[in-house]
Parts: sequence; structure tokens; C-alpha cells
Amino acid sequence: MRMRPFGRLLAPEAARARLLRAVRPVRAIETVPLGDALGRVAARTVRAPRPIPAFSRATWDGYAVRSRDLRVAREGAPVRLRVVGEIFAEERLRAPIRSGEAAAIATGGCLPEGADSVVIFEATRASGGSIEVRAPVRPGDRIAQPGDDYPRGAAVVRAGEVLTPAGLGGLAAIGARSASVRVRPIVALVPNGNELVAPGGALRRGQIFESNNQTLAAVVRACGGVPRPVAPVPDDPARIESTLRRVLANSDLVLATGGSSVGERDYLPAIFPRLGRLLFHGLAVRPGKPTLAAVSGGKLLIGMPGHPTSCLSNGHWLLLPVLRRLAGLPGPGWTDGEARLDRSLPPFSPTMSTVVPVRVVDGLATPTFHDSSAITSLAGANAFALVPPGAPRRRKGDRLALHRLPPPLGAPA
Repeated sequence: MRMRPFGRLLAPEAARARLLRAVRPVRAIETVPLGDALGRVAARTVRAPRPIPAFSRATWDGYAVRSRDLRVAREGAPVRLRVVGEIFAEERLRAPIRSGEAAAIATGGCLPEGADSVVIFEATRASGGSIEVRAPVRPGDRIAQPGDDYPRGAAVVRAGEVLTPAGLGGLAAIGARSASVRVRPIVALVPNGNELVAPGGALRRGQIFESNNQTLAAVVRACGGVPRPVAPVPDDPARIESTLRRVLANSDLVLATGGSSVGERDYLPAIFPRLGRLLFHGLAVRPGKPTLAAVSGGKLLIGMPGHPTSCLSNGHWLLLPVLRRLAGLPGPGWTDGEARLDRSLPPFSPTMSTVVPVRVVDGLATPTFHDSSAITSLAGANAFALVPPGAPRRRKGDRLALHRLPPPLGAPA
């Protein structure tokens, strides 16, 4: 069995920076119904074509009144107003409210001419077609004025913004039925190795079920992409290369898993330079050292380790920001924080960065890693630390700087 040594290993932060410089965000745009737009990236800034609301409306159930009629109202000397009509949300009162008059009004009702405030039902006493009011009100009380929500020309959503429930509500409020969004990027997933069998197949001795497609597909979906997994490709360099060329033509990014190290059947280091410009091979990080990347025609190809924990660990600290930029999403995909260790960690490498997956609950961090080939090393983890080479050992009770992964990327606390 022949082995080839790695060349100079690249620091993880430098590798991530190279990928972020090389990745090209998708530019294609599509129009989708509002009901399908949650979490999508707005492709255009949408402005209110008219003030929202377009008219003064009540924000409480009560009576539309003239505030100056109630300036002298108090508990011992109530002001009596004659009720001249009622206004539901879809109605308007044709006659204006005059001095000494009031109109019953429902929440959302159009404020009648002459009225400038609303008295809530609970603050009145009704009898014989009139009401008594025992306290003054100010002009504008319990009224939404035209443009209070969105003045005419205000941005309802901005290009590049992730569409939230509130943003979709704003689009609906201006009458939009659909949204222009960026097309979801297509990410091909290509595992390779004679030992791999797609889940559901029949295993022979020495074979295992391929699992990296599932973990990486989940990461891709969480980052706004569409995963396109292919069946495991045998250890045949010609077949691996032809598969990569085929999926590259129909994808925005390609993730190959396995065959990325320096062994006799690790073919990706020889194939990638034939497909494009090699960005790096080998990272100064553990787990995850056997990682490489190339750029071909403006598209990234990334070769990931075959070991499940190494692969998914790299999926967190390395791929998340790249996938999000590809999809036009802001931020790296994690939030920074810290937690106190509930046990001591082994000494760190003097020459390699170390990824430490942890589960954080109530401010305590429990390390979960036990082996790079075991997917259970990340089971239950909801955060990770990327510790630089030669860092001092962290012991029980020490605080550890962390990157927290929100569900579904990280397990719920």
C-alpha cells in the first residue's frame, strides 16, 4: 500500500477565507407564492406603493369621539355623548361626527370624519342611545394613522433579506401575492469508495452504509440549498472523474466525500487539479485534515474526509459560511458565545487546530467527541470550539469560547 505525504498544511481560518473568496453567490431569480417564500432570500427591494394603513383606523373596540368634547370629563362629572352609528372593520360612517356625538367602532374600523380618538368600551357607560365618559382622551389615542405601518415608498423587504413571517406579512399587507427570491443553489454530493453501499442495499463483509450524503444534505438544506446526492462511486479514478465532471455541469457547488487523503486509493488529489485550479490540500486541523478544494469555471469543488465525524465537523466550521454565501444568506451560520466546561479536555496539539464539539445546557459544556470515524461523536452536540495550535489545556470549570449551532444544525439544549 503506497502513501503520499501531505504538503504544507493550511490553517483552517485561511482555508475558509480562500473558499469564501472563491464562492460566487447565485444570481438567478425566481418568483414564488408568498406561502412558499419563508426563509428565502429576497432578490429585490419591495416598497409600499401606498401608505399602510391607507386611512385612520381604530386599534381598539370602542367609540370614535372628538377629544375636545371630553376635555372636562372626570369621575364626578361625566360627559354624555349621543351614539349616532356603528362602524365595523369593513364599513365607513357617511356623516361626520359632530360636537356631542360618538360612533361605536370595531378594531380596524375606519375613523369617521370629525373624530380624532377612540374611547374603549370599558371606559364608558351606555344608556338610552348615549354613553357617559368619565375621563379625557388625547387626540390620536387608539388610532393608527395613515402610513403608521409603512409610509408610501418605505421598504417592506430589502434585497438580500431573509424572508421572515413578519416580512411576508408586510408583503401581504401591500397586496403582494408572490415574492422575487434568489434561486436555491444546487449542491451535488459525491461519495466514493469500494466499501460504501447506499442505505437500504445489501452489505457484504467489509462494507458499510454510506452516511455522509445524509449529513451533508441536511447541512445544505439548512443553508438554503438543494442537495443532489449520487450513489457511491467505486474506487475507479476514471469513474470518479467522469461523475464529478457530470455533476459539476449541473450544480453550483460539488462536495465529494472520501478519497481525499494520501493513500493509494485516494484519487481526489490527482483529479481535482485536472478539473480546475487547486486551492489547497490538507488542513492543519483535527479532525478533518484530509480536505481539499479546487475552483472550476467559477464553481467550487470541495473534497471532504470520508470519516463521518471529520466530514460533518468540517461541514460546520468550514462549509456553513460557504454554503450560506452561495445562497445569499447573511452570517456564518453560528453565534459566538462561551460556556464552562464540566470536565477537563485532553491536551491540544502544538501544531494543529482542534475542533471540540460540545453540548451546552444551562451554561455548562459537555464534550461529545470520542472518535473521528464515529458519527456519535457529534450526537447531541449544539456547539463547537475551534482551538488554535498550542493553546493551554482547558480543565473542568474553565470557560471555553464557542460557536453555537442553532437547530436543526445543532441538537436542542
